[in-house]
Amino acid sequence: MQKIVTMSSTTTTTTTNPTGLDALNNLITSTLDLITRLETVVANITAENQRTSAPSSTEAPANPHPEINPLSLASDSATLLRAHATKLSLLIINEPFTPSAIISILRQLTSGPLPGLASAAQICVASQWTKTISQDLGYRISRVLRETRALVGKIPGDGKALKDGPAKGGRGSIANTGTLWAACDELVAFAKRGFGGNLVKKTEELRDTVKDVMEELKEWGEETGSDDEDEEEDDDEDEEEEDEGVKEVTQSLEATKIADTQAMLDDLMNSSSYIPRDDPDKIRERLDSCLRRLRLVTLLYQAVGKRRLKSLPQTAPVEGSDLPTRLDEIMVLLKKIPERFGSLALAFYELDPVEIDKLMDQCFFDCFAVAELLIKPWDGEKDEFSDWVVKFQAEVKKA
Repeated sequence: MQKIVTMSSTTTTTTTNPTGLDALNNLITSTLDLITRLETVVANITAENQRTSAPSSTEAPANPHPEINPLSLASDSATLLRAHATKLSLLIINEPFTPSAIISILRQLTSGPLPGLASAAQICVASQWTKTISQDLGYRISRVLRETRALVGKIPGDGKALKDGPAKGGRGSIANTGTLWAACDELVAFAKRGFGGNLVKKTEELRDTVKDVMEELKEWGEETGSDDEDEEEDDDEDEEEEDEGVKEVTQSLEATKIADTQAMLDDLMNSSSYIPRDDPDKIRERLDSCLRRLRLVTLLYQAVGKRRLKSLPQTAPVEGSDLPTRLDEIMVLLKKIPERFGSLALAFYELDPVEIDKLMDQCFFDCFAVAELLIKPWDGEKDEFSDWVVKFQAEVKKA
């Protein structure tokens, strides 16, 4: 476990003129250095949590402060940082320019909320909070640190108030403050959702991705029939308006033109991604089966969130619980399923029946696996959702 990098007051304020521009510039430099080091610490923690293989109990880092809730610490730090950043953004664009006031705010940032954010990432260990929450917290903390560094970097060191506006190739301080507010607010909202709430939200996002794939496949499957019907309707309307004397000639010409054009279109579509009319590889049959199952999969995601994840507490289980490991296994599959369906959609677009069958089997094997992992409640052998899972598996087989 890495140690959090901190700055003592002696290293940040030692100067012959603690309220002058020299002191301010020294403090800006040391503050930027601190933020950069904290970003490295958080990035390393997040990278460690991205390991695909789960660490053993001896490898898993222990929580140095199990009595502290990392989400609460992150929320408090982000709220305080947001307030300091608001004052700082006003000080650097208004006259008279007051280095002493800016120095005071930077000292408060470096002594409290900035190290607090990195500490929150450090104590949110995956073995207790799951990899999903540890990673997501790390990403959000990194964003807050990055935007804070950008704002501190805009503090003028020449004693003149900043004329706000887009810098060369960048943003003005007010725009940067807005993005920092948004990053802080997002982190606070994340912390407020808590342990179970964040897993529910992640599952809902994954379900929406599956829904998007389903809708895209559905629209793609409808492409082949709708154009012909529209053309026939348009032709009927045109024919009613034509003079009876030239109707037969016009019809004949149009029929030839449409047939030739349609043949060219069929060749073009068949060579790219549309289901051919004769459908020798039974792509449409496979698509219909896939869409029926996809609807069931979206129901699975919804049921998992409602019947399993919503029952989880706001805080992580005590150290030593096997629940985080179970949840990590489940979340890996829940994340993998939309990716597989994305690959399956590409196989449909390429009209590749072999790849479609292979990926379809993989997709629904993963769905069966995640359902099997969730068939038992967190504490017990069977409940109402257990029966639902059995029915879900039977319906997927039927589809």
